[in-house]
Amino acid sequence: MKGDQWPVRAQAVGGRHYKTAPDGTPYVDQNFDVYSVEYEFPDGSTFIMDGRCIGGCADRYYSYAKGTKAMAILSAHGDCGAPSRIYKGYAPKPENQIWQSQAPPGEENPYQNEWNDLVDAIRQDKPYNEAERGAMASLVTSMGRMAAHTGQVITLEQIMNCPHEFAPDVDKLTMDSPAPLQADKDGRYPVPQPGIIKDREY
Repeated sequence: MKGDQWPVRAQAVGGRHYKTAPDGTPYVDQNFDVYSVEYEFPDGSTFIMDGRCIGGCADRYYSYAKGTKAMAILSAHGDCGAPSRIYKGYAPKPENQIWQSQAPPGEENPYQNEWNDLVDAIRQDKPYNEAERGAMASLVTSMGRMAAHTGQVITLEQIMNCPHEFAPDVDKLTMDSPAPLQADKDGRYPVPQPGIIKDREY
């Protein structure tokens, strides 16, 4: 999310590098090993998400922002690895740092802050509703995933009104229901075929 705006379109690439685990066990899931998604906002600015889920590879989990004259580290590690920093130029060295975030005492952990706000709202009978933001964040993630799985540019309007049911009959799901996605006779699940299957994930 940028300000109060969500991305309006996504284009992406992804792939399955390994078909089997190191011990020879076949991978049966429908996910890619790697994803790279370019999200575009209404003003044309972009946000790029790269992800790799392959054991034994460099484990870098951070968020950087790079502009025309400088860069920032939004999260040095994990989802919210504080403090955030701004640097002059593009080398994140101590001598180039021009700003660093400072969380108020007791508010260093954003996850705990969310719990504190929720509990406070319950105790004080105050309105507190993150449902729309949570649903939109999930939808934008699905937009990027569908762009990678289909090989198509997917807009927010397309994913919002997509006729493809990602989890068929999920509204009727019970503890005794069969899984929405079924394996084939060999125990494997369907996989994406970008450029071939263009209107659904697999």
